[in-house]
Amino acid sequence: MAQSNIKVAVQKFGNFLSSMVMPNISAFIAWGLITALFIPTGFFPNESLAKMVGPMVTYLLPILIGYTGGKLVHEQRGAVVGAIATMGVIAGADIPMFLGAMIIGPLGGWVIKKFDQMMEGKVRAGFEMLVNNFSAGILGAILAILAFLGVGPIIDAFTEWLVAGVDWLVGTGLLPLTSILIEPAKVLFLNNAINHGVLSPIGVEQVKQTGQSILFLLEANPGPGIGVLLAYMFFGKGTSKKSAPGAGIIHFFGGIHEIYFPYILMRPMLFFAVILGGMSGVFTLVLLGGGLFAPSSPGSIIAITAVTPHHTSAYVANFAGVFVAGAVSFIASSFILKTGKQGEDDIEAAAQKMQEMKGKKSSVSNVFAGDQGALPDHVTKIIFACDAGMGSSAMGASLLRKKVKEAGMDLEVTNTAISNLPADAQIVITQEELTPRARNKVPNAYHISVGNFLSSPEYDKLISELQFPANFELHEIVEEAEENVPDNQDEELAHKEDLLRRENIFLNQQFANKEEAIRFTGRALVNAGYVDESYIEAMIERDNITSTYMGNDVAIPHGTEEAKKAVIKSGFTVVQVPNGVDFDGQKVRLIFGIAGKDGTHLEILSGIAVTCSDMENIEKMVEADSAQTIIDIIGKK
Repeated sequence: MAQSNIKVAVQKFGNFLSSMVMPNISAFIAWGLITALFIPTGFFPNESLAKMVGPMVTYLLPILIGYTGGKLVHEQRGAVVGAIATMGVIAGADIPMFLGAMIIGPLGGWVIKKFDQMMEGKVRAGFEMLVNNFSAGILGAILAILAFLGVGPIIDAFTEWLVAGVDWLVGTGLLPLTSILIEPAKVLFLNNAINHGVLSPIGVEQVKQTGQSILFLLEANPGPGIGVLLAYMFFGKGTSKKSAPGAGIIHFFGGIHEIYFPYILMRPMLFFAVILGGMSGVFTLVLLGGGLFAPSSPGSIIAITAVTPHHTSAYVANFAGVFVAGAVSFIASSFILKTGKQGEDDIEAAAQKMQEMKGKKSSVSNVFAGDQGALPDHVTKIIFACDAGMGSSAMGASLLRKKVKEAGMDLEVTNTAISNLPADAQIVITQEELTPRARNKVPNAYHISVGNFLSSPEYDKLISELQFPANFELHEIVEEAEENVPDNQDEELAHKEDLLRRENIFLNQQFANKEEAIRFTGRALVNAGYVDESYIEAMIERDNITSTYMGNDVAIPHGTEEAKKAVIKSGFTVVQVPNGVDFDGQKVRLIFGIAGKDGTHLEILSGIAVTCSDMENIEKMVEADSAQTIIDIIGKK
């Protein structure tokens, strides 16, 4: 228990530090571009424009980090005080104060937050602005002075000690051993804190002396991660194998390292693979003299290329370091995946394993939990949120946007940073470790946690819940269908009799799984002349997109939107499964296979919805010993 609590605490700490850096990655990129272009060894050396490089790394980047850290703690007032306090750290040190900003920025936010809490309800009306402005200014000034006198010099001395330690590691050939700490720490979301809080300041000092630093590649090297994802591409199973190629592209070219963390947590032995890959890459860089002249932000092969010194040997060394790290990680990961016991590694199982590693409950058990409440009425927007609102959340929003479109739903799907979540947010999706922060930001929203933005079963569950609310609430479908009931019902009698024929009701069936049940139901529709052969596969595809389990022990499998052309005429079949068949963890005893043409499927859904909304009718149909009994029960509605 203590070990799990430590893991959770470290992971949360890493998330918080990462949250200060990620929203400001664009500033790091801007600094890197200006450095790559205009320094004396850049692509277009320009002495005047190169003057921006120093002030950006000395002032702009630390102040942005301190500002963001204060904002995370106490919104705008915390951000301002955090930025003021950060200026003290900057002035009190001789090196870029990224790490100092990560400390003093949130501290400034915390101090002003406590002051505001203490003064709440005690400020006389009309004096609020005066008190707010002076309190932030005074406290910010005090913190800046304390930071100048204490924090700056302490971190300056600490950094000098680290520099000496790095020099010793390089001199003794032990620098590759840093991967033993760096690679596991990355998976605990300490990657940005390590890269920009520790390695970057030391690297900047080395660049001043030698023109490049290997330290910029210790954490940013994408080789270990791409090796793991390549191994899953070739030797993984289930959803992990299918999603690995997309994750690999995002990781290697987009520089979003967080994308491969769940794949490692699925198989904890893969920690050894990334450690070996990292060590091999660092050894290669040391051997060939690799390094960058600015941090690689983000850690993609494109960013690494942009800040590599402009001579052939540097490109060869850096690319070799990435290639060797990837190759060793791939070989080790492949061995682990092939020799270990490997089941069908879908994302749901991965999320479960990931939470066990972190000492938390599974995201699956937290989503749609009882204390979460019901989905909001009239949902119009779904928001994905992450630290910066531009990495993993952008991917998740893109995937869900596609699923929403396929389901024919009129919903807006967007992504944003947690700190920018609007107060009126309806549904918010975050990675599980970020959900508590999202809840604090918008407590009235409906929150969903996922283990991996790239592929999660919660997307399909959400769409299913939005399409068919819990407790079998199909009243809207019923109302829409009833509006389309013909005025002259007698003229439609023959048509209705053709919708459900006695020979299309199947009693006392048994199935090993839901796919077998759906295929049986689809075959019945084909044999009845309602659909073409291709409709069966469309039914399987539709259920894979969103479960067709409706509630009350009922499933209604049907084809996709594209499969409408395979429908010959409207009709449906009923399959009775007294012992039940599993539909995504739900027991189904009645299966209605539907084929709808020209909107007449609404009539079908109306009869089923009204009938099956009453569990008494369900029990009667499950116990029915003749097809006519089921027809009579449905016919009454």
